[in-house]
Amino acid sequence: MHLDLLQSLSLCGDLATPNDDRAGASARCAWVIDGATDLAPPSLLGDRGGAAWLAATADAAFGFGEAADLRATCASVFETVAARFAAERRRDPAGAWELPSASFAAVQLVGTALEVAWAGDCAILRVGADGAVDWLTPAPDRAGESAEAAALGDALGGLRTPAVIADRRAARERPGRRVLGVDAAASSVATDHARVMVAPGDRLLLMSDGFAALVDSYDAYDAQGLMAAVGERGVAALAEELRAIERGDALCRRFPRFKCSDDATALWMKVGPRPYS
Repeated sequence: MHLDLLQSLSLCGDLATPNDDRAGASARCAWVIDGATDLAPPSLLGDRGGAAWLAATADAAFGFGEAADLRATCASVFETVAARFAAERRRDPAGAWELPSASFAAVQLVGTALEVAWAGDCAILRVGADGAVDWLTPAPDRAGESAEAAALGDALGGLRTPAVIADRRAARERPGRRVLGVDAAASSVATDHARVMVAPGDRLLLMSDGFAALVDSYDAYDAQGLMAAVGERGVAALAEELRAIERGDALCRRFPRFKCSDDATALWMKVGPRPYS
């Protein structure tokens, strides 16, 4: 079996700022990476923000580091990121909050099984050839983050307000964050793994949390409804619907969040029946 890419999409949350998401696919692997938004101007890694740097570095490492199984592939990615950070950083970080980090989710076909790995809040949905839908990662749940945003009250309204910056820096300092970071051993510990059987015709939707917000943050779809909509209308139509919801709540009051629109990325994949050549 192999993986076929049906559709892909990646939108920045703000046309004036870089997109910190990345995604890619090969015949056996697919991945989506969501760099955690920078909380200070660039300087730790030169004139490039840490989120975009980490997402791009990990993306390239997934593309060139495919190993015999996903655990080994991820280990290669983590080592590459750590080595690049050690070589390219310009100074010591101001605190743990400044260290680049990212969420990610990845899959790799190994025989007739699909191996899955994830850290953070990227998500993967599968719809089988029989129409059954299941989450291959934990179902997205940003209730806690929404409550933290709502608690800021009138201070909410833009990621760059001092109150939001201070709040997010404090959150980054909390122990136990499960993310892809610049320490290979810590990234390995933070990464969860699973293995499921797949069949030709199964379809996969890999998403950053900005796209998965259609399910958890905005309650526009449940898992079954989202997969049906993607299958019928495609990921671009769903992205337009996502942005329309956010424009209708530009002050982040109906759906409390730290910025009006997040980067949103999706890969729509199909398990193909024949050996790839």
